[in-house]
Amino acid sequence: MLRLASFRTDHVARAALAALGALAWLLAGCATGGAAQAPAAKAAAAPPVPADDPLGEWLRRRDALVPSPAGEAGPTRPARPDLQADALVVAMAYVGVPYRRGGSDYEQGVDCSGFVQIAYREGAGVVLPRTAAEQAAATQPIEPEDLRPGDLVFFNTLGRPFSHVGLYVGQGRFVHSPRPGAQVRLERLDGSYWRARFDGARRVTPGAALQARAE
Repeated sequence: MLRLASFRTDHVARAALAALGALAWLLAGCATGGAAQAPAAKAAAAPPVPADDPLGEWLRRRDALVPSPAGEAGPTRPARPDLQADALVVAMAYVGVPYRRGGSDYEQGVDCSGFVQIAYREGAGVVLPRTAAEQAAATQPIEPEDLRPGDLVFFNTLGRPFSHVGLYVGQGRFVHSPRPGAQVRLERLDGSYWRARFDGARRVTPGAALQARAE
């Protein structure tokens, strides 16, 4: 059986699969800044994904799944983990989930930093700090032109640095949980509101500032 580590399949069942299709298109055409990445080494040939698992099939085509070792039924990980891409897959499954201050739950809602924390915890097995400012302090600053899908983008929306956070998707777009009364959604970085409040970009990299979840 093929599984994505720590990913809740019931989330995907409720999320719009169209959002995942949009993610696939954006990742395929991501050319907004930064040098093109060399393709990851292909994983060993994997058995077919069940017909009722469209997300698994999409991941298999990206070589993001590898077969379980003989006799092991547990989840598998990519041969070359891509923290950003794995987190972004989970993030896209949350599109449409309502905003809730302090929230970190699919059923009841998420705030901006809770949304980012969930994406990296469930998708990549990395536990980020809880608040946007703490997430900025725990991650690696990068130049905007070096943004890759899954990187963190920060904004000053409350008159203080790093008061809002989202995940870069590609093609100048990011996904985030914006405010009370709204839902997790995609927006453009070059929109007048977000451009005026852009506060820098960060990359999640394994390191002392991050706490990797025990296997």
